[in-house]
Amino acid sequence: MKHVPDIFISMASYRDPELIPTLHNMLEQAAHPENLHIAISWQDDEDLSVFERAGLKPDGIRSVAGRQINAFRYFGTRVDIINLHYYQSQGACWARNLAETLFEGEAYFLQIDSHCRFVPNWDSEMIAMLSQLQRKTAKPIISSYPPPFTPGEDEEASKKRYVSRLTFREFSQEGLPMLSSVPFTSEEPVPGSYLAGGFIFSTGDFIKQVPNDPHIFFAGEEIAMAVRAFTHGYDIFHPHKILLWHYYQRQECRKVWGDHTNEAKAEGTIAKAWWEWDKVSKLRVRTLLGLEETSHEALAPWALGHERTLRQFEYQAGIYLKNGTVLPEVMAPEHKTFFSEWPADEAQWLERQFAYHKKTLTLSKAEYDTRDPAFESLHVSVYTPQNVLLYKKTLASSELETLRANSNNDDIAISFEFKTHAAATPKFVRICPWSADSGWGTVTEKTW
Repeated sequence: MKHVPDIFISMASYRDPELIPTLHNMLEQAAHPENLHIAISWQDDEDLSVFERAGLKPDGIRSVAGRQINAFRYFGTRVDIINLHYYQSQGACWARNLAETLFEGEAYFLQIDSHCRFVPNWDSEMIAMLSQLQRKTAKPIISSYPPPFTPGEDEEASKKRYVSRLTFREFSQEGLPMLSSVPFTSEEPVPGSYLAGGFIFSTGDFIKQVPNDPHIFFAGEEIAMAVRAFTHGYDIFHPHKILLWHYYQRQECRKVWGDHTNEAKAEGTIAKAWWEWDKVSKLRVRTLLGLEETSHEALAPWALGHERTLRQFEYQAGIYLKNGTVLPEVMAPEHKTFFSEWPADEAQWLERQFAYHKKTLTLSKAEYDTRDPAFESLHVSVYTPQNVLLYKKTLASSELETLRANSNNDDIAISFEFKTHAAATPKFVRICPWSADSGWGTVTEKTW
């Protein structure tokens, strides 16, 4: 009887020089590399000989869903590669979805990026942690932003030694929740509402119930996956100990938005510029989150599940998507993102919701220095596009001098942080000096 690998590993790799080092480290650190099945959507312009030179042994060619799959063996692991020129790419989730077509019913599923490092016996550690969580809930997910590392000679020293949980940061211009993370310490995994696209570990059923939507380009991937997982009955947990590291920023690496440009489209090398894929993608995420009139059911088979509702997700996360607001605890120093008790009174819950606005505005000397000896204060006001006042801040002349003293030049930085009951879009900032002798001075207007 053919042995079925225990963990199916999905990797999307876009012109990533860290792919081979990631494979080497993953398999060298695995307790049972022979029980792994790795599927890679390889978006590059090199031939497959790079894998042979890295020590992987060719193991045949087959066709799956009309695509050629090149199989390799390394440390007893089967590595299946879907070879794609990077001009064919349609985004991260498209590539992840392609990798998922190679799923063969494995017991566990791991989704990672192609620039990671792993702790010893990471596979056994993940399975053990998930098994413990299955005593609490039928459908757990382990996910987080792994701590960072930097490849190179000082790679080991660069590995940070903390774990973190995902938190809400802000709403994007499209109304999509954007995420950050904060470190935590615990004796066990902690529940959360959000997951990280670069590290998801669950049972193999996750692929069948919550497959990646190939039409999501990049932005919105994580909130879409989190909401879909929740409504399919999955519960997210952030691991309390390090399982892997992730290489962030990667400024020296090529990215899809640097290749899939308007110029490349004009030359005929790509069908669409990256921003065109991204525009369609964000509309899909908005539809999924109930922010468009189109029903999310139109997104099937990548729609919401039916075990829990979108509103219940909002209760758990403490956010109100349609209004672009969150509960105060979400923005407080505790960064709460998991509310185990849902509100008994929705009206009261809505009343406690706020939209939070934060920005630092830089003013040149000409914009704040009136040269008026009787100058007393600078009034700074924030308005909506409809000219509705949202916030006002008054700076005394002494405060301006302090700000200027802390600057390397004569510019000053003014920080804004305020909240409104309803979602309101700041558009204009108006700056006006006040003098005891001459009254109001000239108004300067800047875009928020």
